[in-house]
Amino acid sequence: MGSSDELTDYSSVQDYLFGLKAKGIKFGIDRMRSLAAEIGHPERQLPVIHLAGTNGKGSTAAMLDQILRRAGKKVGLYTSPHLVKLGERVQVEREILTETEIVEYTRELLPVAERLGASSPDDHPSFFEFMTAMAFLQFARKGCDVAVAEVGLGGELDATNIVQPAVTAITSIGFDHCEILGRTHAEIASAKAGIIKPGIPVVVGRMPAEAEAVIRARATEVGAPLMSVRDRFGEALDGYPQTALMGDCQRWNAATASLVIEALGWDIGLELIEQGLAEAHWPARWEQLTVQGRSVIMDASHNPEGAAELSLNLARLFEQTGKKPIVVVGALGLPRAKPLIHAVAEFAAEIHIVVPAQARACHHEDIRALIPARFAGLVHDSDVEQLFGGNGMANWSAAQDLIVVTGSIYLAGEVMAYLNPLNGRVESHLQDF
Repeated sequence: MGSSDELTDYSSVQDYLFGLKAKGIKFGIDRMRSLAAEIGHPERQLPVIHLAGTNGKGSTAAMLDQILRRAGKKVGLYTSPHLVKLGERVQVEREILTETEIVEYTRELLPVAERLGASSPDDHPSFFEFMTAMAFLQFARKGCDVAVAEVGLGGELDATNIVQPAVTAITSIGFDHCEILGRTHAEIASAKAGIIKPGIPVVVGRMPAEAEAVIRARATEVGAPLMSVRDRFGEALDGYPQTALMGDCQRWNAATASLVIEALGWDIGLELIEQGLAEAHWPARWEQLTVQGRSVIMDASHNPEGAAELSLNLARLFEQTGKKPIVVVGALGLPRAKPLIHAVAEFAAEIHIVVPAQARACHHEDIRALIPARFAGLVHDSDVEQLFGGNGMANWSAAQDLIVVTGSIYLAGEVMAYLNPLNGRVESHLQDF
């Protein structure tokens, strides 16, 4: 497709964007720089808080968004991937980009992209670069006072790294996307530290000492003032801020968000920060819902560090309720699945294995093979529609049951689409990355 005239509706735009996505990830920021220049550098029209990290980027972004809005600022929020609708990635005042806006932006960007890619297909902007351009155009045109932008993958070579930020933050370092970012904490930290800019404050969340040392060295090298949550809040959890989001790690993220606000240097006092943290909402992060009279917890644990937090949350849930939950689990890739399944098997009454609608998803037999022999509960091969479509929950659970859905953010999105049909069908073909 080479003409915006062919993009007549949202369906055709989805097809076009999926075609870009199917060509794979493109690393490097030269294409994004060229695209941004062609559309007038909208990313330069407002201050940007730039967030990287293995876990916690989205939650920290949501906290910052709420704090800044509580302080009277108009806030643009750019995150990825989405749960249900593509427009969730680009929000202004927590209103998602509409289908009409996505159509209009894609029609606007397509001729620019075709021109940039005329000499070589490698110069044509990628799916993620299209979305990044849409985000900054939306923030500029809506008159946002500030944007909170989450890195898509890594840091140094991510499309978002064209920004000249007001503050940068690296929320955490753990093992994820190791085939791309590196096999050690130091290698992964080096990739993410690429967002640090000369003279721009950087906030460091809780992370392994090896990783923090790499980030500190990079900050010193470029003269970026550094603030660390460990330096400020210590080791004991009791010293960390409270937040509406559940789990120990969310208090670490709250500390990161608090220091980012401090580093921003705006007149936002402790009371507004505390109010924002108390009101923050980010779906599917140990989110407790009531569905068809049942208690359902939506969780997006998806890597080894997430599995450790999942284990803590499941242990706390059992301590609070005295009941083991029914766990619905699906994962992308065996390295992610193994620690998650071990955490689930320790606390679940029974397990329903599902396969998220992604090419990288583990199949039923892959997950079954990871369940420890000591697990005594029932194990079911299931699918999301069977479990959550219509009145499906009545066929496999009772009103008094606790249900936990975990293992992949993509699975959470599929389930949420069934739980709230008003969201529409999950746009899973545009989800991954």
